Amino acid sequence: VQLVESGGGLVQTGGSLRLSCAASGIIFKIETMTWYRQAPGKQRELVAGITYGGSTNYADSVKGRFTISRDNARKTVSLQMSSLKPEDTAVYYCNADITTILTGTEPYWGQGTQVTVSS
Repeated sequence: VQLVESGGGLVQTGGSLRLSCAASGIIFKIETMTWYRQAPGKQRELVAGITYGGSTNYADSVKGRFTISRDNARKTVSLQMSSLKPEDTAVYYCNADITTILTGTEPYWGQGTQVTVSS
């Protein structure tokens, strides 16, 4: 099982970016999918999560600016980020609780994608 993120980059304050994460492998089901981020010198923090049924939760710092969505058939999760601020600069990681026939349900992480917001 593998999670691969894409869509990071450099953007100016107030701009937008869309991150995507795709799961691959022999997957029975993907439960909650979550985006985390880690800025230099800081702990990794939850940004937004979405359950298989589509229920979402967001960090207070991104509410109203970020939107998480998923496509269960394509095994993808996306994070639409708008009104970006310099404090959103971080490496963004995709996390998913994935069920396989062999291993049951386990958390998996992507490799991370850099988002840099210039002031």
